[in-house]
Amino acid sequence: FLPHFAGHEKIDAIQPWIRSVLCKIVHYKAEHSKLLKEATTLLELAIWKAKLDEKTDSSHEGKRKKAKIDVESMRTEKRITSGADIVIK
Repeated sequence: FLPHFAGHEKIDAIQPWIRSVLCKIVHYKAEHSKLLKEATTLLELAIWKAKLDEKTDSSHEGKRKKAKIDVESMRTEKRITSGADIVIK
């Protein structure tokens, strides 16, 4: 394709191709970043839920004979103390 072009003509032929490759790199980098952010959010939510369920289960075992547990206030407390923010930043 390029061997029959003179020096300056090769540059003129290659530059549009290079621009298109660079545009594709920028596009795919943005897509990758978007997908990575979504996956990170899902992972963080899954870890938070697992820690919440784990702590809720252990709390229920120790308080079976005590008064009914206020689940909503426990969820609020565990949301803050679950440690999920330490795992993913």
